[in-house]
Amino acid sequence: MRNYQIETDLRIEFIQGVVESAGADGIVYGNSGGKDSALVGILCKMACADTVGLIMPCGSKRNYEIDKDDAERIAEQYSISTRVVDLSDARNEIIRVIGEKTPLNDSVIANIAPRLRMTALYAVAASENRLVAGTGNLSESYMGYFTKWGDGAYDFNPIADLTVTEVYEFLRFFNAPDFIINKAPSAGLFDGQTDEGEMGITYSNIDNFLLNGKVNEHDKAIIEKFHKSSGHKRKMPTAFGGQEVKE
Repeated sequence: MRNYQIETDLRIEFIQGVVESAGADGIVYGNSGGKDSALVGILCKMACADTVGLIMPCGSKRNYEIDKDDAERIAEQYSISTRVVDLSDARNEIIRVIGEKTPLNDSVIANIAPRLRMTALYAVAASENRLVAGTGNLSESYMGYFTKWGDGAYDFNPIADLTVTEVYEFLRFFNAPDFIINKAPSAGLFDGQTDEGEMGITYSNIDNFLLNGKVNEHDKAIIEKFHKSSGHKRKMPTAFGGQEVKE
């Protein structure tokens, strides 16, 4: 197990360095009511007093119920400022307007919410001289289980190197409440959605592969498929480099 006291000190130093070098006054992050945002909020608040979490319901019923409630409870426990920004009307209008021009499939519609949330985070950040903290973990990154230019966009990420297993260990170190520890990981993109159900593999098995190199053939095939198909998400956009064109 990692030494999470040392981890805490190093991450606080990292966050403070990033904020200072950017000349920022504070931090903003998406408080989803889940494990990753909880850990990011705790670390950022320890490093920077002016940390605010945005709770951003956007379409699904659970956003207004369990997710919002959990987000508010975790923020209260660790004295993190919160604001609620309801994005559902904006999401519905985007779906309506673009849907008039081209058919939108379920995947496209699901990814609108994360991109709207990042728009809101950067609007607040730019208006108040804050940096946007990312909340994605290593397991999700390796699988490509995030939205490009949505939750995959941020100014810095203090937990990018942690697997889901390690995120839970870190939260236990901070005595995080059971309603966060025992909550099934979910992006909350639609009602009934869970990360593991959507991927068809448990985070435990993903992490056993990432941390120990152990995996059965069935899960290995799933991991390799997700990792390969999502490679573009982990790279900067392809751009012409200005090389001399030879005739």
